[in-house]
Amino acid sequence: MSAAFDAVDLIRAKRDGRSLSGEAIDWLVDAYTRGAVADEQMSAYLMAVVWRGMSPAELARWTGAMIDSGERLDLAGVGRPTVDKHSTGGVGDKVSLALVPLVAACGVAVPQLSGRGLGHTGGTLDKMESIPGWRADLPLGRMRRQLGEIGAVICAAGAGLAPADRRLYALRDVTGTVESIPLIASSIMSKKIAEGTSALVLDVKVGSGAFMTSAGEARELARTMVGLGAAAGVRTEALLTAMDSPLGRTAGNALEVAEAVDVLRGGGPADVVEVTVALARLMLDLAGADSGTGAGGPTPDPAEVLARGEAYPVWRAMVAAQGGDPDAALPRASTVETVPAPASGYLTRLDARAVGVAAWRLGAGRARKEDAVSAAAGVRWLAGVGDPVEAGRPLLELHTDDPATFDRARVALTGAIAVGPAPPAATPLVLGRVR
Repeated sequence: MSAAFDAVDLIRAKRDGRSLSGEAIDWLVDAYTRGAVADEQMSAYLMAVVWRGMSPAELARWTGAMIDSGERLDLAGVGRPTVDKHSTGGVGDKVSLALVPLVAACGVAVPQLSGRGLGHTGGTLDKMESIPGWRADLPLGRMRRQLGEIGAVICAAGAGLAPADRRLYALRDVTGTVESIPLIASSIMSKKIAEGTSALVLDVKVGSGAFMTSAGEARELARTMVGLGAAAGVRTEALLTAMDSPLGRTAGNALEVAEAVDVLRGGGPADVVEVTVALARLMLDLAGADSGTGAGGPTPDPAEVLARGEAYPVWRAMVAAQGGDPDAALPRASTVETVPAPASGYLTRLDARAVGVAAWRLGAGRARKEDAVSAAAGVRWLAGVGDPVEAGRPLLELHTDDPATFDRARVALTGAIAVGPAPPAATPLVLGRVR
């Protein structure tokens, strides 16, 4: 490690808009991870980054220092091409649950290191943990074996993977320094690069239910992350996908698992299927970029594999390998109330963020990382945007084990629903591709 710097000097430099040297960045990340730089000092530095940004060279070095704070996984012995996917988070986004076994069924291994939800966006691990017996934590050796045998893993990142990010993320969450594209990009990409996959596809959500509400910001974030991946030797591309309306027909943990299983059996909502297939095709393309094949032969069409239900056995094997019972009944809420359609006509708006906040308030999400979540809580909508609805008939179902949460969930939905005399013009789900 380089010689010590002075944290206050580095804070002043960034505050005044100057770029830090690579050695200074290495020292700052390492010293904070070791506890030699105090939380209040790093908080000041992060706020300076929010205001002043980072140069491309600074960001690449910052991301590299976060990766170097821990271990790097070696997936070379898996025996298949590897590719991962990351979503920036949305409402009803159960795509990973169907996507991982789908891509594995097409011959490519997917080491999906996932996280838990915070606020109105759901977490993949929270959803999977609604399956009785399923475990998120896997030792590295077991993860490798499962990738080789089944081709699919959804699990938590180990404590040794980019530990600097773990400390920095927790600090950003409580200091108002989350909203910075360089900090978001480095947080995501440090873990994804460290996991050792050879290719990565990013699903960058755009809209009211997404972290990035404007297409311009989402594209900038996508370009930044794709650049970091490419600089690290990981084939990386991104899709921008719409998140003004929630995906599918459910938001919640067990509710979304059940919907993902429907997709894997060849059914499910058309929007979930469309996004899943679009991401799968890109993942297979990147994973087979060197040979033109996904697993020693022509890469199958994931739309056909999904429609035939051929990914469902991979799902069952993946769940069972991690201690889950794929045949077990999923948790169901003890109390369900409905929200009626306000008028007759066509549903023209169902706001994704409002639905996500309602699900969160019913118990499906958490306000702090240490909060527990309810497996059974959530929201189901009985019509999608463009569908006909009838005044007074049930439009939404609110699921919870705590009836005291209903009032606040209904408040969250104020203004979220609009009905008009004609269906709205169709809008695309996939908004663009960033290479």
